[in-house]
Amino acid sequence: ATVLLSSTSQILSNEEKRANFDRYGDAGESQGYSQHQHRQFHHFHEGFYFDESFFHFPFNSERRDTSDEKYLLHFSHYINEIVPDSFKKPYLIKITSDWCFSCIHIEPVWKEVAQELEVLGVGIGVVHAGYERRLAHHLGAHSTPSILGLINGKITFFHNAVIRENLRQFVENLLPGNLVEKVCSNKNYIRFLSNWKKENKPHVLLFDHMPVVPLLYKLTAFAYRDYLSFGYVYVGLRGTEELSSQYNINVYTPTMMIFKEHIDRPADVVQARDMKKQLIDDFLSQNKFLMVARLTNQRLFQELCPVKKSHRQRKYCVVLLTGEGDKFAEAYKAFLTFAVANTKDTLKFVHIYNDRQPEFADALLMDRGKSAVVILERRNNAGKIAYKTLEEAWQGSKEDNFILLDLLDQLRTDPGLLSSETVLADLNDELAPMFLIRWLYSMLDYISDCWDSLFHSNWREMMPLLSLLFSALFILFGTVIVQAFSDSSDTRDSPPSEKEETAAKTEKNDASFSKESNSRIPKKGFVEVTELTDINYNSNLVRLRPGHMNVVLILSNSTKTILLQKFALEVYTFTGSSSLHFSFLSLDKHREWLEYLLEFAQDAAPIPNQYDKHFLERDYTGYVLALNGHKKYFCLFKPHRSGDEGGTLGSCEDYNSSLHTEARGKSSCSPGSRSIKNKLHKLSFWMERLLEGSLQRFYIPSWPALD
Repeated sequence: ATVLLSSTSQILSNEEKRANFDRYGDAGESQGYSQHQHRQFHHFHEGFYFDESFFHFPFNSERRDTSDEKYLLHFSHYINEIVPDSFKKPYLIKITSDWCFSCIHIEPVWKEVAQELEVLGVGIGVVHAGYERRLAHHLGAHSTPSILGLINGKITFFHNAVIRENLRQFVENLLPGNLVEKVCSNKNYIRFLSNWKKENKPHVLLFDHMPVVPLLYKLTAFAYRDYLSFGYVYVGLRGTEELSSQYNINVYTPTMMIFKEHIDRPADVVQARDMKKQLIDDFLSQNKFLMVARLTNQRLFQELCPVKKSHRQRKYCVVLLTGEGDKFAEAYKAFLTFAVANTKDTLKFVHIYNDRQPEFADALLMDRGKSAVVILERRNNAGKIAYKTLEEAWQGSKEDNFILLDLLDQLRTDPGLLSSETVLADLNDELAPMFLIRWLYSMLDYISDCWDSLFHSNWREMMPLLSLLFSALFILFGTVIVQAFSDSSDTRDSPPSEKEETAAKTEKNDASFSKESNSRIPKKGFVEVTELTDINYNSNLVRLRPGHMNVVLILSNSTKTILLQKFALEVYTFTGSSSLHFSFLSLDKHREWLEYLLEFAQDAAPIPNQYDKHFLERDYTGYVLALNGHKKYFCLFKPHRSGDEGGTLGSCEDYNSSLHTEARGKSSCSPGSRSIKNKLHKLSFWMERLLEGSLQRFYIPSWPALD
């Protein structure tokens, strides 16, 4: 006890030891090993990697790093705010929990990357799986730590080493690939800027000395993709010098320009050595629309012409209702010139095509064939407006300009000038893609999600899809089988007439013969016979596919040519079967392998072993083995003896008696008593029995090596 009190007093009196004790649980130097331990990346579940280095683990929740607290997400907050906001910016979300070693390992990298990406405009979120199990399950995170990306309401999991470069690249890959167009020549930039009329958007050009589009610019393009089109000019690229000099670009300072209806001069410019997100947002938010934007959908109409909130916040829309084509071009140009000269916060100048928005035009005009100007104010979200239409058609003359300017001056003092009222229907969405294209994009997204889930997601998430797939397959095959049985039963139940019955019998006999013969119709004009060697032994026998057999002819160098010719003639009619393969084996090279196999073909009568005096004298040329590599059995064909007219078909049953005959010498089966070619006599009948499955099978425990 005295020693313990002394040790405790030493720890309390020494600041360094006390700090070590608070941090590591002991006052010695043992904690140092954790900082010098070998660092390496170790695999973590499902392709997730972490840097395994053992620092102290603050499992106590009171000591937990508070940097994640401002990013903590709750289920309702995620559904109501984060998901809608993901259509404006991507989110990087970490799933963590208490008592998680790996969560602590990745914490330094996560903290650094989160701070860096948040400044660029990426949303950061943290989900504590212990307290927000419902949200963690909704996200599909079944283990911690997990990192995922959220964009356009779609979740993508991160599967890589947790390092800064990988996380940045992951966020960049979440963004669509067509956000920023690279402008690299004069023709290219003219085509890019001239699309303002087709897209009904201002176009933004960023001039910078970086060869790759900065992530900040891509994130900005994603946030403003509904309002602006973005292009990037790498000023260090050859061919951009003329473009840079035309707009007096400082190649050493990032410059951002916005072009509206006039592509020869920018509507606004900002230049700064360090482009910050706040600076870019302020610049773009003031230039989201064209000077005279075209009303192409209801959302744009509501943004440009907001509902009146109070008498002091009145905003009027001056609308040019016109047509397309050269006939109405002069009227539009005059209206654009007037709008540029009379821009005010309380006025928005817009135009609309009568033919594309007929309901809007019919509610305000009597004649859609001419251009007209209407001043209107929206009164509520239900479509009610107050308006006044210029009495004369708009031609863009000086008189027209004076009349419109006078009305706008009167409107500032007399809001009652808008004496007419009506209710407008919602505008058609002119730029919306066709239904077929939208359906195609949806299908591609769904297939991409399924493909990603198949390789990365937890199997629990895949169970509904797999269940649906197998159910559909079961129903499909069940329907086919039931249909097949019902068709056959209908045919069987219907009594045939006498003529049909006689014809059916004749056709049946012919069909049985043709079926039996056509099943083996040769597909080639030759027999492909390969030598069985140690090189192809595995593929041609040991790993032969189920249901396939290799028919092997045993021959020697002296009998090779004659036996192969006869073998080809006998088996040619069976080459149409895709489950049969044909080979030959050299007896001079692989006698021991053959002897080992034949030992398993004996019954009561023993086969002479290799120590028998006739071991090297036995002649196995002309033997044929049908080898089933998958089920490990073989059938044996014994060469035909010329004196045996009864015809031993080489069946497996009389193999033992033949071996005894050969063991006694060459008196009854010498080469002189039979020709080599007759050894394979009646091999075709043996092949018939092989296909019928009536031959005896000899099983072996495993295939021996072919040395």
